[in-house]
This record gives sequence, C-alpha cells and structure tokens, in this order.
Amino acid sequence: MRACGQVVPRQLPIAINNSGRDVKQLRLQNKVTLITGAGSGIGKSTALLFASEGAAVIVNDLLEERGQETVEEIKQAGGEAIFLQADVTNPDSVKAMVDQAIAAYGRIDVLFNNAGVSGVGAIHEVEPDAWDRVININIRGVYLPSKYVLPHMMERRNGSIINMSSCIAEIGLARRASYSASKGAVLALTKSMQVDYAPYQIRVNALLPGTILTPFVEDYLKKSYDNQEEAYASLKSRQLSGDLGRPEDVAKAALFLASDESKFMMGSPLYIDGGVVFGKNA
Repeated sequence: MRACGQVVPRQLPIAINNSGRDVKQLRLQNKVTLITGAGSGIGKSTALLFASEGAAVIVNDLLEERGQETVEEIKQAGGEAIFLQADVTNPDSVKAMVDQAIAAYGRIDVLFNNAGVSGVGAIHEVEPDAWDRVININIRGVYLPSKYVLPHMMERRNGSIINMSSCIAEIGLARRASYSASKGAVLALTKSMQVDYAPYQIRVNALLPGTILTPFVEDYLKKSYDNQEEAYASLKSRQLSGDLGRPEDVAKAALFLASDESKFMMGSPLYIDGGVVFGKNA
C-alpha cells in the first residue's frame, strides 16, 4: 500500500465581494474525504467534484494506475489529493489504509463507501463463487471501511458516511439476484448504522442510483447485446427521464450528503434514478 506523499489540506480561498462579505463558501472547505473505488465512474467523478469544492480527497482503488490518474486530475485542477491502495474486502488492507489516511490528515470527515461490482443472473443461474464475490465486495466493502473509520469519527463526534446502495433495493429487476440482495443489505445496514452512531453526531445516508452510464455499464452492454441501440433504448425506457444518468448526477448527490447542507438527513435513502422507483410511463 502506498501513498503519494503525506500532506496537510491547504486553506482554499473563498470569494469576497466589494463589501468584504463572503460570496461563496466552498461546500467542503477543508473537509477530509475518503472515497473507495475512486479510480473510475461515479467514484472518480465524485472525487473530482469534492476536490473542486475544497475537500482534501483520499482516493482509494484496487488498481493503482486508475487511482493515480484521479489524483493527477485533481492536482492539475489545483486540488488536494493522495492515493491509497487497498482491497476493501481485506481487513488488514483497509485498516492500513485508514491508518495512513489519519497519519496524513489527522481525521476523516466524510467516508463514501462507493466501491462495488454488479452481478447478472437469476438465482438458479448464479454460481456460488460469483454470488460470494458480489456479496463480499458490495457488503463487506461497506462494513470494513466503516469499521475502521468510525472510531475516529466517534472520537471527534462528527462525520458523514455515504453508502452506495441502488434503486434496485426498492424494486424487482430481472436477473439481478446477487446485486439486488447486496444493495438491499447496504440500505438496511445504513439505517441500522444511523441508529448506532447518531449519539456521536455521525450521519449515515445511502445513495440509490438508477442506471448510470459508467464505463462498466458501457462495457457490459457491448459484451451482452448484439444491438447496442436496442439495449440503450431498453434501459432508457425504464426511467421517466427517458435517459440514463451520468456519473456526475450521482456525484452531485454525494456532495449534498457530504456537505453540511444535509445536516438534518439521517439514515435516508436518496434516489438518483430518473424516476424508476416512483413512476412508470404509460
């Protein structure tokens, strides 16, 4: 496990108008944020957005090359970031990552448990190893980072944890047995965590995206469908918006939950699904 240096978040300026009053306060000014799976897709978009709003971003990914690319993009834009490699299913790896993060910054204000994988198949089609992989990464990958970050948040009596669930936790979708089971578990875990850690002024909320056009989804469509246009049309038809979401859509929701603007949201599911859960086109 390696870190790209150990730095202290720098003070980022805020805009001042002619009367000397604050015009804009960066929404994550000087907050220290840890994002798992931040080498691509939603995690990367969130890391870039958090940094632009004043956060020091700890970029985690299993693949060093991808994580380093995120860090470099943040730094090129004038932001603050380091990369910490860790396997979110391995206790020793996760503990070492959190220890390094604390050594570098002294605290973690926001934890975004974003890392996860998808799974395709009805129950009778899914092999045990494939089932275990999805359950392990998607649930254990929330449990372990939370386990090792929470004591530091509890000591400071402050923090925001964002867990990546999915709108599939609320609806039925064909041939997604392992994925729906894992994301339903994450939503239930989020609510239970909130009860346990509310006395420490720690907020725990969940994001429930619909179909988001990430590199993973694009690759899946290419490999799974002969007719790409029909595949896209089918996915778009599920959503009242008539279109697929983008990683930036989810990143903006994560920003809200990470910021003090959502201070009265606790144990809440936040839907970014284009209307999948609560509506259906006639």
